[in-house]
Amino acid sequence: MANSKPLMAKSSGTAADAVQSALRTLDAGISGVSALTAALQGPLGVAFADTVDIIRNAKGRVIVTGLGKSGHVARKIAATLASTGTPAFFVHAAEAGHGDLGMITPDDVIIALSWSGEQPEMKNLVNYSSRFAIPMIAVTSSATSSLGEAARIVLELPKAREACPHNLAPTTSSLMQAAIGDAIAIALLEGRGFTALEFANFHPGGKLGAMLKFVRDIMHTGEAIPVKPLGAQMSDALVEMSSKGFGCVCIVDPSGDIAGIITDGDLRRHMRPDLMTALVDEVMTKNPRTIAPGMLATEMLETLNSSKPAVTVLIVAEGKRPVGIVHVHDVLRAGVA
Repeated sequence: MANSKPLMAKSSGTAADAVQSALRTLDAGISGVSALTAALQGPLGVAFADTVDIIRNAKGRVIVTGLGKSGHVARKIAATLASTGTPAFFVHAAEAGHGDLGMITPDDVIIALSWSGEQPEMKNLVNYSSRFAIPMIAVTSSATSSLGEAARIVLELPKAREACPHNLAPTTSSLMQAAIGDAIAIALLEGRGFTALEFANFHPGGKLGAMLKFVRDIMHTGEAIPVKPLGAQMSDALVEMSSKGFGCVCIVDPSGDIAGIITDGDLRRHMRPDLMTALVDEVMTKNPRTIAPGMLATEMLETLNSSKPAVTVLIVAEGKRPVGIVHVHDVLRAGVA
């Protein structure tokens, strides 16, 4: 009996063909976004400004809805709004008529995505919006569609050819919907002065969460801080430096405030036969650079990278009192870089 082999699909083109296809797809997307940019400089810009204004002044949340590919984009827009300080969530347009309308209150604003504006499944949500005077913003390519006619504001996106060779699969249109959603979210973010610290509250996990950690989250505290008082001998300071493993020792005055720091560089600059019996006062660098525990870890990394001469460790201080110490390795372990 002959050995059977799995059938392999024949390639319908070369690698170069695949790249050319990708380039055509991207060109179509660029054309769509360029048309959107141009439209925002005309009547679409007025509707866009009204959209941002009505969302900013809403007492409730933004309900983003859609079907099919528009539904997937709507879900992404809701997530982007929520993560940038605008309370929002996604409601599936078809599920709305099966109980999910109860999620929507008169204080909310609805953003409804539909490229054609003619999905019959959207009817229940449109009627609910009208019955309870809930503002609806239509994101569609046809202001004269059923959805467009029912909406308070219409963001009429310019018609553009899909990247699909049959002009059928939502590609360029989906990109344009996502782009206008991002534009709304960022306009709201900038309008309210949303800061990186606020952003950190919504992104505690993943790479973004790591980048938004504070120095207090990664610093070493208490007995881990290498500290010696003014008047101590360098032999004691070296023992402290070696035992704590940071390559430095913080020197404090009688009140516990930072008076200076001794680093490996200071040791090299003051190397002499009587170094071990010298006082730390003679070797330390006065008024060392410190950072606050409330500084973002990313800012601390920039401080380390921009320091001249280069440093790998910084004392964390509240006022002049040392409360922690951070090494560049702590930043790396936290996933900030």
